[in-house]
Amino acid sequence: MSQKQITVVIVGLGFGKEFIPIYQAHPNIKAVGICTRNPKTIDELATKFNLDRNLCFTNFEDVPNRDDVDAIHIVTPVPDHARMTLASLNANKHTACTIPMAMTKEDCQAIVDAKKKSGKVYMMMETALYTREFLYGLNLAETGQLGRIQMVRGSHIQDMSMPGWDEYWKGFPPMLNGTHAISPLLRINNTKAETVVCHGSGRLSDDLASRHGSPFAMETATFTLKNSDVIAEATRSLFDVVRQYRESYDVYGTKMSFEWEQLEDESHVIFDGGENARRIDVPDTDELLIEPIKHFTKRQTIDDPNHVSFLQGAGHGGSHPHLVQEFIAAIVEGRDSAVDATTAANYTCAGICAHESAMKGGERIQIPTFD
Repeated sequence: MSQKQITVVIVGLGFGKEFIPIYQAHPNIKAVGICTRNPKTIDELATKFNLDRNLCFTNFEDVPNRDDVDAIHIVTPVPDHARMTLASLNANKHTACTIPMAMTKEDCQAIVDAKKKSGKVYMMMETALYTREFLYGLNLAETGQLGRIQMVRGSHIQDMSMPGWDEYWKGFPPMLNGTHAISPLLRINNTKAETVVCHGSGRLSDDLASRHGSPFAMETATFTLKNSDVIAEATRSLFDVVRQYRESYDVYGTKMSFEWEQLEDESHVIFDGGENARRIDVPDTDELLIEPIKHFTKRQTIDDPNHVSFLQGAGHGGSHPHLVQEFIAAIVEGRDSAVDATTAANYTCAGICAHESAMKGGERIQIPTFD
């Protein structure tokens, strides 16, 4: 790669701060800045990571206007994603954003349009596509070891009543933020979702149900896929369902199948014919990374292991350096990212349309095309 050249500002410093040292270690990064409303957090992180105070902001609106900022990485609460992404792209900044892309189909379309107009890189930073577990299964698919894929299933079961989650999450419709459960199913089949039928199950408490006007404790969706006879099934819950955190995918093929572990650190299962089954620990993925950021796949490199995202998510499966590497490589190479605007819009709207289907009693909904 060429010499360091990119100045990036990270907006939102919950688990967003985990990206500071990864960017700093990347050879194509000139400088790293941060943005958060809390001046104390800025002081602490600027000191800890020796940041340029001129690139530390308490007001997001100041960031897109800066000529010395090339890229903005948004790691803020979900309701801010569309507004901040559009501000960044409309200011001609390369833009990365944590999941989901937006909360409405209209905002997804607006981001696709803004990305096209700007000619800049957009990437939805979907951790589920870069976990060691998913990259292992993707390799099985791409090398033919699975044979023909016959069915895929994903789940994202989470207890967001735990302390540490923002108030807006209370009663949040499960599939409205469904990309962790959905995107692996689409990516492993190298396709996009076309239609969805979704059913809501159970009932939230009256207080939770009233927050977003959504009654369901759990939502389960089945998707038809473009140019495929495979059906993808995804299940999501956030409140009033008791289970250890599980963010999983299973893939069933003619030669081999992979099932995600039932309990954290219990090991996954490979089925390879007849009644054969064996537990496996998937290998790390550091060999896919450039040397300076390889070690960031390790759980021990998480700066704040007590952050609620990691108490429940086990460090996002070593995905963070992969996200940084792909985002920066797309900028340097002048190409779209692996999870570009049209792809991210499909992954995000698959969930939005799933919730719409659940609210309409399981009506089949066509997922918009953004190509």
